[in-house]
Amino acid sequence: MILVIDNYDSFVHNLARYFTLAGHECEIVRNDALSLEDIEDLAPEAIVLSPGPCTPAEAGICVDAVKRFGPRTPILGVCLGHQAIGEAYGGETIHAHTPLHGKAESIRHNAAGLFHELPNPMEVGRYHSLVTHIEVDSPLLVTAQTEDGTIMAMEHKRAPVYGVQFHPESVLTTHGQALIGNFSAIVKLWQAGKDKAA
Repeated sequence: MILVIDNYDSFVHNLARYFTLAGHECEIVRNDALSLEDIEDLAPEAIVLSPGPCTPAEAGICVDAVKRFGPRTPILGVCLGHQAIGEAYGGETIHAHTPLHGKAESIRHNAAGLFHELPNPMEVGRYHSLVTHIEVDSPLLVTAQTEDGTIMAMEHKRAPVYGVQFHPESVLTTHGQALIGNFSAIVKLWQAGKDKAA
């Protein structure tokens, strides 16, 4: 089961549907309706942090969930969820040069992980006025950015934690379902490794 933490986003069910299409059961829970202990009890195979209208500081349990579960449970953060990952690992959420809501833009990526076998560059849908800033010595690695250097995706250097600033569930993102499929493959590999070690 994949736990989708809902940051009061109107499109969270679209995002969950992409995971259902990738073969996962999903449970959607609001960011202020569960505790870290509840997540322990649910024992999800992965956690998805949804987009939302606020800042990471107002995103309920999200930052703390990344800190606790990031080392041992695959996590994907989308938009606000991506920013929460940044803050969990010492990054900063800042205002974007230009707020973008419902705009398609081209990004370049590292062609690995979430972006395995995806076109490069690729078109993504942007709906945000905040972005993540990380320092050079951050445990997070930038994996995609816009032409002006805005971070559009990142991953932890050692843990199975991934963030995308854009919306893979948007029709403006040309290969969103494939990206979710890549995260699904990461989850299955991680789970297989845990099962083998058990």
